Amino acid sequence: MFPIRRNRRLRNNEAIRSLVRETIITPNDFLVPLFIVEGRGVKEEIGSMPNYYRFSLDLLKDEVKTLWNLGLKSVLLFVKVDDKLKDNKGTEALNPNGLMQRAIKTVKDVCPEMLVMTDVALDPFSSYGHDGIVEGGKIINDATVEVLAEMSISHAEAGANFVAPSDMMDGRILAIREALDQSNYIETGIMSYSAKYASAFYGPFRDALDSAPVDMVDIPKDKKTYQMDFANRDEAIRETEMDINEGADIVMVKPGLCYLDIVRDLRNNFEIPIAVYQVSGEYAMLKAAAEKGWLNHDSVMLEQVTSIKRAGADIIASYFAKDVVKLIS
Repeated sequence: MFPIRRNRRLRNNEAIRSLVRETIITPNDFLVPLFIVEGRGVKEEIGSMPNYYRFSLDLLKDEVKTLWNLGLKSVLLFVKVDDKLKDNKGTEALNPNGLMQRAIKTVKDVCPEMLVMTDVALDPFSSYGHDGIVEGGKIINDATVEVLAEMSISHAEAGANFVAPSDMMDGRILAIREALDQSNYIETGIMSYSAKYASAFYGPFRDALDSAPVDMVDIPKDKKTYQMDFANRDEAIRETEMDINEGADIVMVKPGLCYLDIVRDLRNNFEIPIAVYQVSGEYAMLKAAAEKGWLNHDSVMLEQVTSIKRAGADIIASYFAKDVVKLIS
């Protein structure tokens, strides 16, 4: 006897597939990372991230307008800092006229309604390329947290809507929340990189910002003492719960595709917006495979971002954001 229920009836054509599709991608799903550099008229392609660029502030204006016109309403800012401005304490990060602070103001001037999130970590400003202050061959937690709180206030003063601490220091969410509140930036939100893994997928990003850890004697050559071990799963729940209790408004999993089990765990355990960062290595791999003709770029791209949302993400930080939106439009 043939089955009464035939699931293939709901796959017969695109009309019915569209009608019953469970996961829909829209421009509202995306947070767009932007890399900022000093200068004028600068639009530099990042060698390991084809078709992705660093912008000087004057050209950042045009890019922000383009994003807004595509329906992309949120950006995440990163800055590439000149080596001569770097030191072990990230002093330049607190400069009220620093590149990050000017970038925030630039975005808000050209598009006041654009949601601006900012990277809060010392690695772009560190002479050692680490997310914290280095002392005695170790990354010092508590002194670093003090600087991160000051950075957050500086970003809020410049007009940031959210700060996004990506450092993975213990206790930094509470310190930042208290510092913002005491400075009367009560409405400034925190998107915490709660489950950020010590991943090999970050290489192109570090090229983009020249922020890789330096290879020096007595200096840690990786970030494994503060970023999470990629073999761990339950730890992500503990880290995220702590950040929520300390005041995080949004939590993040980073990287994306290899960590969708973590995304689903967080979705099952917490009622809070979850972001996923589809990182530079994920972007670069698809670009390289598509260039070789081994994969269909657009099909795989759409499948990847859909799988991230299907796993439970509310927000996708992705270098593919513009391409996806153009495709689905």
